[in-house]
Amino acid sequence: MTATAPTLIRPLPHDARAISDWEWERLAPYYARLNAIALTAQNVNAWLADWSQLSALVDEAFQRLSAAMNQNTADAVSEARYNRFSQDVYPQYEAAEQTLKEKLLASEFVPAGFEIPLRNLRAEAALFRQENLALQTQEQKLEKEFDKVIGGEMIAWRGENLTPTQMLQYLQDPDRAARKAVWRAILDARLANRATLNALWTRQLELHLQMAKNADCVLPDGSGDYRAFRWRQYLRFDYTPDDCKQFARAIETVVVPAATRLYEKYRARLGVETLRPWDLQGPMGFFTAAPTATTEPLRPFQSAAELTAKCADIFYDVDPELGALFDRMRAEQLLDLANRPHKAPGAYCQSYEYARVPFIFQNAVGTHEDVQTLLHETGHAFHAFESFALPYVQQYAVPLEFCEVASMSMEFFGAPYLHRAGGFYNAVDAARARVEKLETTLLFWPYMAVVDLFQHWVYENPRHAADPKNCDAQWGALWERFMPGVDWNGLEEERVTGWHRKLHIFTSPFYYIEYGMAQLGAVQLWANALRDQKAAVRAYRRALALGYTVTLPELYRAAGAEFIFDAEHLQQAVTLLENTIETLEA
Repeated sequence: MTATAPTLIRPLPHDARAISDWEWERLAPYYARLNAIALTAQNVNAWLADWSQLSALVDEAFQRLSAAMNQNTADAVSEARYNRFSQDVYPQYEAAEQTLKEKLLASEFVPAGFEIPLRNLRAEAALFRQENLALQTQEQKLEKEFDKVIGGEMIAWRGENLTPTQMLQYLQDPDRAARKAVWRAILDARLANRATLNALWTRQLELHLQMAKNADCVLPDGSGDYRAFRWRQYLRFDYTPDDCKQFARAIETVVVPAATRLYEKYRARLGVETLRPWDLQGPMGFFTAAPTATTEPLRPFQSAAELTAKCADIFYDVDPELGALFDRMRAEQLLDLANRPHKAPGAYCQSYEYARVPFIFQNAVGTHEDVQTLLHETGHAFHAFESFALPYVQQYAVPLEFCEVASMSMEFFGAPYLHRAGGFYNAVDAARARVEKLETTLLFWPYMAVVDLFQHWVYENPRHAADPKNCDAQWGALWERFMPGVDWNGLEEERVTGWHRKLHIFTSPFYYIEYGMAQLGAVQLWANALRDQKAAVRAYRRALALGYTVTLPELYRAAGAEFIFDAEHLQQAVTLLENTIETLEA
């Protein structure tokens, strides 16, 4: 971290990895020195710069240890290092951070550009409870336990042992019977862990309720109100749980009929009596339809190196400075993209705030969805790079509802360049890939509503949700309400356990509504780009560079969108999606 040199405490290590094996006793003097300094109008900025660097150093060390575990869930050494830091260092780090938050708040100084971070610090300080530190450590261990269970799933297939993610490419087989066999194998692997995941769920739920209760977030029946706790933890100042439910109602009114029309189009294209889950490219059952018997699946790349090289060209087309930032990530080995055994599921972009670089983790196997994922995660990376120009780490903590605008918008910005010379596709296949992207955008909203409303139900009825059978029933009811058009007859067990296949429910509770809200924002930015792509990208970058120095609605406006999720704006987005799909198909 080089933008602001430390002035009040002794120099810190140059690399966060250098402290990965430190005991807390080696870090404590840095915090003690900052806590001992009497704040004045003359030294508060230097003090804040030093605190910012120290906080970034410790947090990056922890994030790198977490990433190492994700990269190989079977590595006992990485697991031990992560657990030691998580149990022995991180809780004391959070307690020391709380002390400095309270010190700054008590001073009543407001450094320039720090109004929003101060608001956030007040909320965090009010939520902090010493007794929750040990529970947070347990929570992190349970989340890693989920990753380990999923990362260990293997499927014997055609003489090989493959991960479920590697199996997804075979769901594009034109032969319907072959797709069914693939889908069946993937679901059987997850159902084999049903009892394990149910037991893990019960432990997590109990832990979440206790954390909420400790923070004085309580339901009328005396249970912990984890939703209220999480709302405050996520610093959600600009919308409420009722707004989320309003958004779901808008989705039910506007998007579900459009999605049902789309499923009917798939059914007719395939020439089948009913559309079955294996007719969709994804075991969650909401992705686009599988190819017909006369259409080969899209195979945009053969290796992670090819994926990165071709995406780099796209980023240069979007904006040369962004392309150069992506090439920096390639040069500094800040990408881990290929799927492999014992790699944790999913994809993410992690900010290493001390080094001021992002890191992208992915599980690519050669599908178009992998291309979209890298465009998406690199949008997060660009957001990190733009924010790093701000002086304080507390200004980087952008609300998730706008972080996802950064990522989803990049998927739209990159779409026109999928068929560039030497790129992923010819013009015809690029149009097909874009149609799949737009259809997936439309189909996502109902699925998002299922995930979000399921979690509202869980934490409004935690005693009921403690029994996984009740969770199965609720998931099934929401699925029937929002996901018509696909025939799950005879697959009741597979349908109702869909909540087992959504990792956010286990590892990031209540982090999913952001995708739905941000997708609406990203469609608005895409509409701007259809009129003037360069101007839309300039506004996008200006908004990213604000970090979290303005409110969430102001971030949306800076990017050229409105933070709103009513039926009227949703209908505008759906109309644009459907019209563009029709044009591309023609």
